Amino acid sequence: MLLELRDIHKSFGEKKVLTGVSFRAESGKAFGLLGRNGAGKTTSIRILMDVFPANSGQVLLDGRPIDYKKVGIGYLPEERGLYPKKKIIDQLVYFAQLKGMRTPDAVKSIDRWLARLGMTEYRGKRLDTLSKGNQQKIQLVTALAHDPEIVILDEPFSGLDPVNAMLLKDVVKEEIARGKIVLFSSHQMSYIEEFCDSIAIINKGVVALTGDLYDIKREYPRDRLAIRSTQGDKIAAAFPGRTSEAENGELILKLSDPGEKMAVMQSLSRDFDIDEVRVFEPSLNDIFVEYAGEQE
Repeated sequence: MLLELRDIHKSFGEKKVLTGVSFRAESGKAFGLLGRNGAGKTTSIRILMDVFPANSGQVLLDGRPIDYKKVGIGYLPEERGLYPKKKIIDQLVYFAQLKGMRTPDAVKSIDRWLARLGMTEYRGKRLDTLSKGNQQKIQLVTALAHDPEIVILDEPFSGLDPVNAMLLKDVVKEEIARGKIVLFSSHQMSYIEEFCDSIAIINKGVVALTGDLYDIKREYPRDRLAIRSTQGDKIAAAFPGRTSEAENGELILKLSDPGEKMAVMQSLSRDFDIDEVRVFEPSLNDIFVEYAGEQE
């Protein structure tokens, strides 16, 4: 499947929120939708989900206007939308029914997901008796129980400890492997970088950058090396004025010319105690800061 937002425009009164937003996400891959608060991410997602219409533009699936009666969408919102005083099983079944599931099928799917997420023991409890992380997992069940073709995850790792974050990672990878279209929206760049093949960065209602993340990184000049070594001071002395230290402690060496990288890497390995040396590529966080720009 190929999901496309094509030339989407949206205004609320006199305020233009989206101006010609276009991006595409494929099945079996994860797509990252990025932007600062107020950039237009949420509006794009709501148009994609048919919460409200665009002023102009199209939402297409495999080249045709998406038929929301036939295509399932699962949505994990950043702000939880469940009922704190209700039993978990009752509201999970209710939300599954809203997505068109028959009650027996809903119960079977929900129980499978509760077991998968280690939440079976909370089946009959009220939501407000659960920790923040476990509430997030229950919210995830509402997004996945009806087996949607498109899964939208807005800040999915919020409130999760490392163990539960790893569990969610596994679930997301399974959904991608099953051929789902998975769309991430998050400010946690490390997760986007880990999962997403393609990204779009929205800035002030327009797409500032979109494409395959690997290709985007390859477009940057490959004229720096990242070095891990206990002899950083000696390396810096050997290349005066050409080194700097990255936040993660790596030594960044600026090359005179990208073509000399192999010769310099061999020289470093021969003359110094090197743990790792590689061509430096910008992180997604670096790219985001460059393209997200200043918001007014």
